[in-house]
Amino acid sequence: MAMKKKPVTGMKDILPKEMEIRDYVIGQIKETYKTFGFSSMETPCVEHIENLSSNQGGENEKLIFKVLKRGDKLTSAVSKIAEAGADDADAGVLTDSGLRYDLTLPLSRYYANNANELPSPFKALQMGNVWRADRPQRGRYRQFMQCDIDILGEPTILAEIELITATTTLLGKIGFEKFTIRLNNRKMLKAMAAYSGFEEKDYDSVFITLDKMDKIGLEGVNEELVAQGYSKESVDKYLELFDKVTPDIAGVNFLKDTLGDFLEDGVAEDLETIMTSVDAVKSADFKIVFDPTLVRGMSYYTGPIFEISMDEYGGSVGGGGRYDEMIGKFTGQNTPACGFSIGFERIVMLLLEREYQVPTGGDKVAFLVEKNMPTEKMLEVLKEAKKQRENGTQVNIAIMKKNKKFQKEQMEKEGYSQFKEFFADRL
Repeated sequence: MAMKKKPVTGMKDILPKEMEIRDYVIGQIKETYKTFGFSSMETPCVEHIENLSSNQGGENEKLIFKVLKRGDKLTSAVSKIAEAGADDADAGVLTDSGLRYDLTLPLSRYYANNANELPSPFKALQMGNVWRADRPQRGRYRQFMQCDIDILGEPTILAEIELITATTTLLGKIGFEKFTIRLNNRKMLKAMAAYSGFEEKDYDSVFITLDKMDKIGLEGVNEELVAQGYSKESVDKYLELFDKVTPDIAGVNFLKDTLGDFLEDGVAEDLETIMTSVDAVKSADFKIVFDPTLVRGMSYYTGPIFEISMDEYGGSVGGGGRYDEMIGKFTGQNTPACGFSIGFERIVMLLLEREYQVPTGGDKVAFLVEKNMPTEKMLEVLKEAKKQRENGTQVNIAIMKKNKKFQKEQMEKEGYSQFKEFFADRL
């Protein structure tokens, strides 16, 4: 059987130019988030299948890469299936773990297991690959890097303000501007649905349709909700709210006044404080807006939710929110929690499309050495390179090619601005 040189569908090889940008962005992430008090941590890439399938991950639970049991446990499971005459639907008994589809659920397990050794509140920074058996498309892969910051143990909206401020500061440092932070609250979503006459059991279904607003518009949402059997009166009352609300604090206050007792006390005030505070201390060029159509697909969100939108991508390049009930699934006691994840792969893709040049701390110099250089002459080259490297210069020693002009052009694309040539008969 012939070996395949292309990576598995949905995965990709990373070439040096992209790797340079990835390393730079990772460095900026760590440096920036450290100034906000976040501590690096890590969880395994494999999680218990029970955790991954706990109805916390929304649609992602349909995209799990499952890991088969091993050895005797697998043999025993296969035998039991065969004896019972089970069909493929029972194949779940063959697995005991899976590759993580995000970093939030593993972080919750991590905190539940290690809370006694962690500060409170705990400000966590976690970066790592996750896996989803999704349909690959622009900016979306089956294996991709996620970068999350989370604050665990902080019940106030200081967590939301710090997360949004830290994330937007990072984006500004790596050259992004004119982006938008969209803000909403799951409690606002539920209050709007209750006010309109939808039953609580139908909220998730209604929100799934609402989440398509940017693709199918108000009319499309109307048609789909009516087609699902919801009353025309409820649908009209619901969509009238979106038609009247504005994407600012005035819009928040409009809903507060309109929804009345359907809206929990403090929700509107919290949204206003987040928007005002973030806008007052921002260090990047962006705007923060109220978006009552923002849903976020994860069912574990319990409060404020937010996303980053960029026109040059045409969609979200990051998001997050409050999930106060997830850790309680592990411990039996709820713990305040809020997180923000940037779309690392999409950010890197946009930088590549811009032909972004990574800032360098010093010069990049290429030493081009004549082929078959005598040992004593080569030692002199190596010593000079050593001296320059000690002074902070990046030195690349390469054998001189016949087409020297082309060689230099290729190295210039890698950022080398100075060239020094060495020959056997002279230095």
